[in-house]
Amino acid sequence: MSDVHSPATRSRNMSAVRGKDTKPEMLIRRALHARGFRFRLHNRALPGSPDLVLPKYRAAIFVHGCFWHRHSCPMFHWPSSREEFWREKLNANYERDERNINLLMSAGWRVAVVWECSIRGKHRKGLTAVVDELSGWLPSDRHFLTVSGDS
Repeated sequence: MSDVHSPATRSRNMSAVRGKDTKPEMLIRRALHARGFRFRLHNRALPGSPDLVLPKYRAAIFVHGCFWHRHSCPMFHWPSSREEFWREKLNANYERDERNINLLMSAGWRVAVVWECSIRGKHRKGLTAVVDELSGWLPSDRHFLTVSGDS
């Protein structure tokens, strides 16, 4: 199946995809801030530049898009055009995520990954449930948390 957009239009669309300050990330940030949590954004000194860093809890939170980070949920599907390109790109993203999480945890950081499908899509938990889960995890002694939709 061919692309519904011209190459120029597709290029413009793809260049507009954000790496930070995405809508899911902004929702999580606002909700955590409203509950009194204070954090730093996109700390480039840490592996993977976590979306939110809470030094008080020695915690890093990533808010991942299901497509770009190859999440195994109903929101992810392999593109049918340029298959080899997309497999290489998305697999590299996945491997880099795993490496960065392992580096953070080896350095004594606690890590949470919030998947886009947990706050949007057919199987979402909802923002309140996601933030409840994060709020309970932050003061705990658990080292890793992943939050995804009910798939």
